Amino acid sequence: MELKWAFLLLGLLLVVLTGKTMSCGTGFKNVGKQCIDEDECEEHEEDPGICGHNSVCHNTDGSYYCSCQPGFQPTKLNFTGTTGQCKDINECTDKEKMCPENSTCKNSIGSYTCECKPGFWKSTETSTCKDIDECARAPPVCGSHGLCSNTPGTFNCTCHMGFRNQGNSSIPCEDIDECANDPAVCGSHGLCSNTHGSFTCTCPVGFRNQGNSSTPCEDIDECESEEHKCGEHGKCNNLPGSYNCTCHPGYSNYGNNQAKCTELKCDRANITSKQAAMGDLLNLFKSNCQSLSHPKQQHDSGETLLKHLMNVSGQVMSSGNVRDSSTLSTFLGTMEDTLRLIGPQLSEPLTKMNNNNSEACLAVKRDPTPPNGSMIMNTEGVHLNISWKTAAGEKYPGFAYVALVSYNKSLNYPTTPALEDPKAEGRNASYELNSRVVTVLVSNTQTEHLPEPVTLTFKHLQNGAVSEQLNYSCVYWDETRDGGAWSQKGCMTAEFNSTHAVCTWSHLSSFAVLMALYEVKDTFELVLITRIGLTLSLLCLFVCILTFSLCRSIKGTRTTIHLHLCICLFIADFIFLFFISSTTNQVGCAVVAGLLHFFFLSAFCWMLLEGVQLYRMVVLVFHTTLRPLYLFAVGYGVPLAIVIISAIAYSDGYGTERHCWLSLDEDFIWSFFAPVCIVIILNSFFFVITVWKLAAKFSSLNPDYCKLKKLRGFVVTAVAQLCVLGGMWVFGCFLFQEKGTVVMLYLFTLLNSLQGALIFIMHCLMSKTVRFLHIHRSSQASSRP
Repeated sequence: MELKWAFLLLGLLLVVLTGKTMSCGTGFKNVGKQCIDEDECEEHEEDPGICGHNSVCHNTDGSYYCSCQPGFQPTKLNFTGTTGQCKDINECTDKEKMCPENSTCKNSIGSYTCECKPGFWKSTETSTCKDIDECARAPPVCGSHGLCSNTPGTFNCTCHMGFRNQGNSSIPCEDIDECANDPAVCGSHGLCSNTHGSFTCTCPVGFRNQGNSSTPCEDIDECESEEHKCGEHGKCNNLPGSYNCTCHPGYSNYGNNQAKCTELKCDRANITSKQAAMGDLLNLFKSNCQSLSHPKQQHDSGETLLKHLMNVSGQVMSSGNVRDSSTLSTFLGTMEDTLRLIGPQLSEPLTKMNNNNSEACLAVKRDPTPPNGSMIMNTEGVHLNISWKTAAGEKYPGFAYVALVSYNKSLNYPTTPALEDPKAEGRNASYELNSRVVTVLVSNTQTEHLPEPVTLTFKHLQNGAVSEQLNYSCVYWDETRDGGAWSQKGCMTAEFNSTHAVCTWSHLSSFAVLMALYEVKDTFELVLITRIGLTLSLLCLFVCILTFSLCRSIKGTRTTIHLHLCICLFIADFIFLFFISSTTNQVGCAVVAGLLHFFFLSAFCWMLLEGVQLYRMVVLVFHTTLRPLYLFAVGYGVPLAIVIISAIAYSDGYGTERHCWLSLDEDFIWSFFAPVCIVIILNSFFFVITVWKLAAKFSSLNPDYCKLKKLRGFVVTAVAQLCVLGGMWVFGCFLFQEKGTVVMLYLFTLLNSLQGALIFIMHCLMSKTVRFLHIHRSSQASSRP
């Protein structure tokens, strides 16, 4: 049994061993005891496969081989994974053109691509590269200053003049900065200014471009081109960008070396016996003139010379040497001649100097072309309006100046005019300067007939409107008339008001405003009214004085006031009647004026006391008396204090040329009118309150009609007295002015004549007590044997 099993195991072992030892050839495999082909490509499908990258595996019976994918080539024709390898084929290196014209070949792993060159585009229809027309693009590829030209695959920019390509011809055109590229493009004296596509050369004075503004600046030879203004008596010297003039002896361009040389005429400075008073002034002119005639000689500046002129002229004016028309003509003429030398030498455009006697203002302009416009200058009391065209003149020498010099009244100016005055016929006329005298001077020597008029505005020294007794004239100093006189010749228009005069002239000289005063003739009728009226007034006042002083029954404070009021008016009217025109003796006239000042002021003070007394009687009732000491202190003390203070303050204010009264100078007349106005205002205040209280008492329950009517009469007479005396001096305010009117004279005379009679009527005839006393005395006198 055991043997059986042993044989069985042995048989199985043989079978197994027999089966195991059975094998197939290379490339085959044993499948079911059969050898079948082994597919190596299938077994190695995972990347990169049995053949490696970029290859294709081909199975064969019992074997396989490898081939390369398109675009690759093997090292052997058919290879296996261990014998060959696929390498990329570079199609771009083949001799045959793989890409169309105007394109480039780009190799890739296993393939290639064709790309159009710059400037070409690929047509989808023909698969060819066509040229791009860059010139048709917007905006223009060459910019606004270039011309585009298309070429195969590119373009060119042709730039306009003044523009360029920065780098190559296929970029936009940009402006060329010629000034930065070549600093000397305009020459050494030109200023280069870059412009769009070009440049300009700005040449300084004395240089110019030869052809156009883009050429270098070259010097102008002014001497050769006859553009200089040296004149016949000067030598022209050309300089880079300029020139100068060398004047012949005896000629000068006043320090302006490009101005025309003019004759100095220094022989005008020869001093004659009549001009000896102007010696210092003439010597200043002569020394300055001679220094100018020798350009190399050192001389003072224009400002220094002007200062010397002001000092010397001030000394001449203060010395009083200018006494007549001849010396005044010399003084004004020498001032003009010297100013003509100084004006061109001033360095500042405007120069002003002054001293106690004069004031100077000079304006200078220097320019190659004549100046235009107007020039306005001012000195104290004078306003000048002149055109620069007038100052420059037709022969413009390269500079122009205007000089305005005003003088005060320290000179002894003659006032008799060389003119016909129709208003002065049949009347005495006096003339006086009513403005500062001024000299107007310009660089133009031809000033007899100006192309444009000159306007001068003067401020009056004494204000007053034109009337029958007052007139103004615009005058200039004419030295050709008998040594010199004031003349109206050349005055085109003249306008006057109470404070200023506006004069327009067609020539230049020394000017002023002349005031003519015409004497108011005292007519026979006016003299007769004055004498009769004042005589009547004196008689009435005398009767009043006797009445108030002798009648004891009417004694009282009011009577005392009336008495002294009449005394003051009597003395004032007496002096006025007999001495108002006694102007021969200056001291006596001043005494008369002082007495009139005192007594008229006293009259107003006594009138004020009457207003105060009425106020006390009506308002205060029980305080109806005033101590005499207080009355005299106000009635005489206040006027005396005013007169003393006025005389100390301005002693020359008493007496005028026509009347022995207060002067208008320094507003001295207000030493009388101011107190008068104060009295009138205070009296008006007292009378208003008095009348108001009186009216209230009349309307009370138990009025004392007898007493109230008496008070009312007092008030009425006092108010009437204030109106007459106050109204008289309203017109008297204008009477003693040198330009008083005839109407004012008549009104003042009538009211002055009435005041004595009015006081007599109101205080004597209208008073029952006074009437009774006069009738009683008259009856007693007639009853005596």
